[in-house]
Amino acid sequence: MGVVSSKLGNLGVVTTSLEDAINWARTGAMWPLLFGLACCAIEMMSTQASNYDLSRFGMELNRASPRQSDLIIVAGRVTRKMAPVLRQLYDQMASPKYVISMGDCASCGGVYNNYAIVQGVDEILPVDVYVAGCPPRPEQLIHGILTLQEKVKTERWADWIKG
Repeated sequence: MGVVSSKLGNLGVVTTSLEDAINWARTGAMWPLLFGLACCAIEMMSTQASNYDLSRFGMELNRASPRQSDLIIVAGRVTRKMAPVLRQLYDQMASPKYVISMGDCASCGGVYNNYAIVQGVDEILPVDVYVAGCPPRPEQLIHGILTLQEKVKTERWADWIKG
């Protein structure tokens, strides 16, 4: 008996709230929706590759179906013609759902200041995190994802149950 207890040591007790445990689990299991529109999409794909490896942040499953996703990374310029499609995809996503606006074109229209380009995806979707750059580097997207994860860790049930 003394040998077993000496090898186990003092494990102690870990306590937390159910809300904190769920939020911790959700940060490590976000499934982004594939939605690349322009050159930012190449940087988003690069972030998924072996040099940067989004798998270590719990994002190794990029989904092609909005019903299996809880994060959409809007990477690139959004045209007025694409805006209703983007909104429909967002509406079909599972709740709670999050949006990252990646790049200047998605965030504010970038250099495309004309009638055909949406001047910021926040006209269509509620954006949680903006990632600046033209195009932003993979490190910047990773910073945006970590910022979103910190936001998710502090959420309360009342905020996301309402949807």
